[in-house]
Amino acid sequence: MTSDLEGIKGQLDAFRADFDALRAEIGKVIVGNREIVDGTLLALIAGGHVLLEGVPGLGKTLLVRTLSDALHLKFSRIQFTPDLMPADLIGTNVVLENPEGGRRFEFQPGPVFSNLVLADEINRATPKTQSALLEAMQEKSVTIGGKTHDLGRPFFVLATQNPLEMEGTYPLPEAQLDRFFFKLLVKFPSADELESILDRTTEAVEPRAEPIFDGRRIAELSALARQIPIADELKKHAVAIVLATHPDNALATDAVRRYVRYGSSPRGAQALILGAKIRAILDHRYHVAREDLHDVVRPALRHRMILNFEGQAENVQADEVLDDVLEKLGSPALVG
Repeated sequence: MTSDLEGIKGQLDAFRADFDALRAEIGKVIVGNREIVDGTLLALIAGGHVLLEGVPGLGKTLLVRTLSDALHLKFSRIQFTPDLMPADLIGTNVVLENPEGGRRFEFQPGPVFSNLVLADEINRATPKTQSALLEAMQEKSVTIGGKTHDLGRPFFVLATQNPLEMEGTYPLPEAQLDRFFFKLLVKFPSADELESILDRTTEAVEPRAEPIFDGRRIAELSALARQIPIADELKKHAVAIVLATHPDNALATDAVRRYVRYGSSPRGAQALILGAKIRAILDHRYHVAREDLHDVVRPALRHRMILNFEGQAENVQADEVLDDVLEKLGSPALVG
């Protein structure tokens, strides 16, 4: 029994070492944004997808490119534009002529057939094109002409989007938002960080990340994270947080009833649990604590709460409503 415990501790130590090494490699290129980097890596290890939101020029695309450099994974980039069509993403059947003069259909895969997919400025394409990613993100496959094509493993979508207030943007369909494990908000850098960015980007030699490990190691880390135990009490607490985001539930706060139209789906509860397990490992714990759950509430649920007209008119932020939920449930809100 002792040897088994020591073996698990050794695996968790290796987990933290690999996470720190990957974070450090990304840090060679990306300045600051520690929460964004950690949130992205956490979601990737959990097997989820990430939505990065922020105004242009804050390094969202650079973060994803740097992550691809630090991993032995096939990478593809898709620039979303208003004239982009679903076939431009997932591929299509094309007619080819045989040497004998006959014709046949052959599937030509699109850029979504990759391990790490950067969906750049995803909300500049029409909802029809955005929705082309639904099956790929959930089932990790693409169905065309009645035939299903597997995308392989691992498969991660890291999408960037501009705030909806900017011109030329379309809101993402609610069903697609729900398929993102985390939504991370990229903020403008501080004065010191901006100075470091200038130093790195205006010198003769630009830093570049080197490969750390491959998709197999990511799968191993994901499997290990799922073995972290969570008490029934904390599991019920996670369920209560999700239920409290629904305006018709008894746990809903006044802010939820006033500003929220639809609450989080069960995927939000899954993201809370998986995210909390990885947070526990990174904090040198062998079980999930309450603060681990609260650390991931904002990124896991902010995009799964749909505000009503009053909430949008008063410019209410989902994070504010989530803070109110956590306060009602008896614990201070922690930054996610």
